[in-house]
Amino acid sequence: MLHLEHFHFELAFEYPFTTHKGTKTAQPSLLVSLGLGPLKGYGEAPAISYYNVTVPEMQALLEEKRGMIERYALTDPHRFWHFLHHLIPGQHFLTAALDIAGWDLFAQLRRQPLYHLLGLKWENLPMTDYTIGMGSREEMVQKMKAHPWPIYKVKMGTASDIDMIRALRANTDVPFRVDANEGWTFEEAKELIPELQKLGVTLVEQPLGRKERDAMKELKKISTLPVYADESCQTEGDVSKCLDGFHGINIKLTKCGGITPAMRMITEAKKLGMKVMIGSMNESTIGSAAIAHLSPLLDEMDADGPLLLKEDIAEGLTYDHGKVQISNVPGLGVKFWREKREK
Repeated sequence: MLHLEHFHFELAFEYPFTTHKGTKTAQPSLLVSLGLGPLKGYGEAPAISYYNVTVPEMQALLEEKRGMIERYALTDPHRFWHFLHHLIPGQHFLTAALDIAGWDLFAQLRRQPLYHLLGLKWENLPMTDYTIGMGSREEMVQKMKAHPWPIYKVKMGTASDIDMIRALRANTDVPFRVDANEGWTFEEAKELIPELQKLGVTLVEQPLGRKERDAMKELKKISTLPVYADESCQTEGDVSKCLDGFHGINIKLTKCGGITPAMRMITEAKKLGMKVMIGSMNESTIGSAAIAHLSPLLDEMDADGPLLLKEDIAEGLTYDHGKVQISNVPGLGVKFWREKREK
């Protein structure tokens, strides 16, 4: 019989984290643990306010469904996801945390690192970027200088976007990715993208609002840079809908419901000839390890959550100038620091 535990953390950022959607100084996060005998699998779901998800609400639902979850016989993580999909329909964030914990535990039972259990080889790995949140030009340059990295993701969505990128470019020659988080109009994107290309930007995430499908189709036709869907590609049903408007997709494990649906989304996107990234939602080492184990399947990766946090809740990942390394022990290979239990 499974043993369920859950914890609520407020993980402070090193710097206030600002995007087009707002600013936060800490990331609320749910950690779940599924135990079987001496083994424990862990999963994580960051709570995001603009998706109307809170940790207390997820914890209340866990308590409501505790009996059914604990009685589940974990013989196949795919079946476990389908069980959760029907048990807590529409609860993608919570399903993701439980799905990741289920995969972690199952891989430990099979005495294999998760990537190996998934049939992957630890090779051809993309580097992760380091994200620079919005701020004044001086603040953003200071953050970049404090964290030398081989590729940066830069949050955008203001009238001074180009000046800000120019200021960053004056201080480094490494590639940039930019993420507008739905912050531009079509005309702004049409004007900005050629200038961004000249400044060493390699891709653009979600330039327009997710409902602006026709405008994105037109933008894709004229864009001199690859455009990736983020808010437009949340769950499995969105992948094919993004083909006409985007060159690639950015999958978020939390938004799609975990590792199980993410694997299906990757397969579908590649069949459609689309590039694939898995992105961070400011997860700790636990959620970021789940991204890392899928990295052999990815074209791009954004797994910098632990790098942005002032404090972590686990160990098991190391970062070496863009390269993410796992501990290579069974499961996710993470160790939860239990002394940092729920506050």
